[in-house]
Amino acid sequence: MSNQWNPEQGQPSNGSAVPGADDRPRLGPRPLTHPPVDPGAAAVFGRPAGVDGAFSPRSAQHQPTLGELKTTPPAPEALASAFGRPEGNQELLQRPPSDEHGGNGVDPWDTDAAHDPWRDPSAGAIIGPPAVGPEKGADDEKPAPKPAARLLSLPEVLFGRRVKVSALITLAVLALVIGAGGGVAAYFIADRGDELTSDATLAEVTAAKERPRGSVADIANRVRPAVVTIEVRSEQGAGVGSGAVIDSGGYILTNEHVVTLGGAVSEGQDITVVFNDGQRTEAKLVGSDPKMDLAVVKVESDVSTVIQLGKSADLAVGDTVLAIGSPLGETDTVTLGIVSALNRPVVVGEEDGVPAVYDAIQTDAAINHGNSGGPLVDQTGALVGINTSIISTSEQGGSIGLGYAIPIDDARPVAESIIRTGKVKHADLGVNAASVSAETAEGARVQNVREGGAADKAGIKQNDIIRKVGDRPIANAAELIVAVRHHKIGDVVPVVLARDGRELTVQVTLQSD
Repeated sequence: MSNQWNPEQGQPSNGSAVPGADDRPRLGPRPLTHPPVDPGAAAVFGRPAGVDGAFSPRSAQHQPTLGELKTTPPAPEALASAFGRPEGNQELLQRPPSDEHGGNGVDPWDTDAAHDPWRDPSAGAIIGPPAVGPEKGADDEKPAPKPAARLLSLPEVLFGRRVKVSALITLAVLALVIGAGGGVAAYFIADRGDELTSDATLAEVTAAKERPRGSVADIANRVRPAVVTIEVRSEQGAGVGSGAVIDSGGYILTNEHVVTLGGAVSEGQDITVVFNDGQRTEAKLVGSDPKMDLAVVKVESDVSTVIQLGKSADLAVGDTVLAIGSPLGETDTVTLGIVSALNRPVVVGEEDGVPAVYDAIQTDAAINHGNSGGPLVDQTGALVGINTSIISTSEQGGSIGLGYAIPIDDARPVAESIIRTGKVKHADLGVNAASVSAETAEGARVQNVREGGAADKAGIKQNDIIRKVGDRPIANAAELIVAVRHHKIGDVVPVVLARDGRELTVQVTLQSD
C-alpha cells in the first residue's frame, strides 16, 4: 500500500505521521514547462527538411570532374538560412550603416566591390589561373641584395670549431671519392683514346742487381777511390801512370819508371796526382828504388780512402785478381784475371844501366801502358802487387795476357824505407854473375868477385856456379839477385856452389849494396 503525498498539507494522504518527521512542510517537484520554439532559431539550428538523423546523408548526385566544375554546389539549407540574405533582399553586400563613413566625398567601399566574387559569399567558385602577380619587366625595381656572409679562413674551419668534425670528415671523404673517380675516368679515357697505343708491361729479369760482398763490382767499388792517376812532365817529355794510396798521410806507391819517365831521376819533373773523384793536386817525389822499380810520391791534400795491404805469399796460381789503373790514359779502369804464375824472375831496363830485377806475379789480367804503378788486388780487395811490366808482340806494347806485378811482400819494405829515410838499401852478395846451363851444372856463373865483399869473405871465387841460396834453387842470374834480396842485410845464408865438378856449401854474411 503506497502513500500519496499531499503537497498542500505536507503529510501523507492517509493522515498518519511519518516516524521521525517534524512538522515542517515538504516541497514537491517543480512543474516542467516547454516554452514555444522560436521559428528563427528552429530554422537556424534545426534539422533540414527530410533529415531525420543526426547527420545529413551523402548526396548520391553526380559529382563533376575537375574540368566540369564551373560553380559551387548549392549551400545546405541550414547554412543558407543561417548566413544567407533575408528573404526578398537583393543587395549583394552590406552597405555602411550610415552616411558618415562616406564623408568628404570618399566612399569607404570600392565601387567594384559589389561585383567582386571574392567578397560575395554567394558567388560560385571558378577554377582559374594561379593567383600570381604580373611578370616584372626589366625596369622593375629589384629587391635589395642580402649582405654576404663573412668567409671563414682555413685555420677557423680546421681549428676554430666553426665546422663540425663530422662535416670535415665527410668533405674529405667526398674529395677522395671525387678524385679517385676522376682518376679512374681519366685512365679509361686515356687508355681507349687511341687504338694503336695501350698500356704494356715489359718483362724484367730482376728488379735490381745483387752485388754481394766479394763480387768483382764490390771489390772495384771499395778499391777504386784509393787508386790515382799520375801525370809527369819534364824536359824529357810527359807520361801517364798509376799509383795506390798506401798511407793516410798522402803517400802514394808507384813505379820508379813512372816518375822518371823511364830515365834517371831529375829535379825538374812536375808530378800531378788525379784522384778517382777528379780532384787534382801537386805531388812531390819522396824517393825511388831503381833496382826494384819502385817509388813513393806524396800529396799534401786530405786522403779519404787508403788501400789495404795484403800478403802476396798467400796467393796461389788460379786466384782471381783485379788490375786497376789508367791504361793508355783511360782513368779508373778495372780489368779481371787470375794469377798465372808465381816467383817469376823479371829483369827490366837491362840495356839502360842498372836493371830492375824482381820476383814477379804473372797475371792474365789486361795490363797496358798507363797501368804501371797501379795496384793488383785479390778477392778481398787487398793490395798484393804493383803492376809493372808486360810482354808484348808489338812495339806499342799491347796486352797479350802476360803481365807482371811486383809482390807486395817485396814492395812493402822498400816503401817503408823510402818513407822513413828517402832511400833504400838491399842485401848484396858482392858478385857479378851470368846465367849458365850445361849438362853438368845449371845456375849463375860468377864472373867477378868484388874485393872485400860478402862473397870474397866467404871464399867464393870466379867461375864458381851458384846453384842454391838458402832454400831457393838458382837457375839463372836473375834468380840469384832476387834470392839474395829476399834476405836482410847481415843475414848469414848458406850458398851451394859447383866448383871443378864438385859441390860445396859456404856460409855468407850478406852486406849492403
